[in-house]
Amino acid sequence: MEIFEHVEASKQDPDRLPLSARAYPEDWDEVLGQDHLLGPNRPLRRLVEANKLVSAVFYGPPGTGKTAVARILSKKISVPFLALNASLAKPSDLKKLIQQALHLHQTRGIRPVLYVEEVHRFNRLHQEILLSATEQGAVVFIGSTVMNPYFYLSKALLSRALVFEFRPLEERHLLVLIDRVLEKEFPGRDLSPEVRVAIARHADGDARRALNLMEAVLVACPDPQVSPACAEAVIGRRILRYDQKGDDHYDLISALIKSIRGSDPDAAMYWLLRMLESGEDPRFLLRRLMILAAEDIGLADPRALILATQGAEAFDRVGRPEADLILTEVVLYLAKAPKSNTVLRALVRAKEAVQKGPWAEVPDHLKDAHYPGAQALGRGKGYLYPHDYEGPIDQAYLPPELQGLKIFEPKPIGEEARYVENKEVKK
Repeated sequence: MEIFEHVEASKQDPDRLPLSARAYPEDWDEVLGQDHLLGPNRPLRRLVEANKLVSAVFYGPPGTGKTAVARILSKKISVPFLALNASLAKPSDLKKLIQQALHLHQTRGIRPVLYVEEVHRFNRLHQEILLSATEQGAVVFIGSTVMNPYFYLSKALLSRALVFEFRPLEERHLLVLIDRVLEKEFPGRDLSPEVRVAIARHADGDARRALNLMEAVLVACPDPQVSPACAEAVIGRRILRYDQKGDDHYDLISALIKSIRGSDPDAAMYWLLRMLESGEDPRFLLRRLMILAAEDIGLADPRALILATQGAEAFDRVGRPEADLILTEVVLYLAKAPKSNTVLRALVRAKEAVQKGPWAEVPDHLKDAHYPGAQALGRGKGYLYPHDYEGPIDQAYLPPELQGLKIFEPKPIGEEARYVENKEVKK
């Protein structure tokens, strides 16, 4: 079945599909939350209205209007609109559509639009086929995906397409949608402001989820005025949008790390709970916190790494939900600890010196002298044993080619400040 045929069929038989499928917007102005793309004189709308449509990727979370916009676009353009779903398509299906497009292009000079839903599911073979058709100018390629195209699509294909990012709907957008659809689809029914807000918040920026929740509430709560208690029983526990293999996973851990690095315990706790409540593996979080303790705190408070490591061990011993207290203690401690990236900078500089600096032989006085014949070879000759001098001594530990190399440069922060002090070096 054609991707949009089910929507048209629903007009004749509205009970066939869920509310979210019956309430597709019919024009640009009915699409909510994407004014940056579809508002007057905004880029995507201008391209369509000027009949200058180019290959593009619609990228964003579920329920943000990608398919709805493609459906509107299919009615506004003057060329054929070919479509398929990548999760169901075989290479032969794609080749067949491209052959149709080539025929139209060669015989009638028409460049049809080829719309691919869930384009991230295309493997490299599919993408090569699509790339070839796009390069020949036979089609205008439009793909939609919930996954970051910069990770899932080939660079060659992306270089020939614009990326339009669809944003999660805000609560105010979802409330407008609920009001609009309630009036049109459920005349005589009403939802209190409290219930409407609960539906919008549980939808987590997803219009499809908001409408499906609304329909479930209206069906399960038959009274003309739905009570908050009944609605709450239907909606249940909030299910947060979270893709553990996609942007949600990486964006939220980035927000958590940056909040801790920025010494904001409130933000750090919010992002921590967002991840935990979404089903993230706490052990992944603890591993990242151990890394952060060394990278962003380091010598400014060496106890941070100890606490993070011990926290991971204690978490495994206790288990959830009580172990969430342990994770919370670690996050709060790290957030309030003094920050220094000296450890990271030292690692980067040392690696750079090894990779880009001159190759150097180990000086004789630093070489291993603990084997028979070492003395005859001059190994260890001239080495000064620091314990004989009760402190640091003036002795070269780098080869001549690297004298003056500065890798460790401590900051006057927290406990690291003690390393900034100039200590007497005995000669």
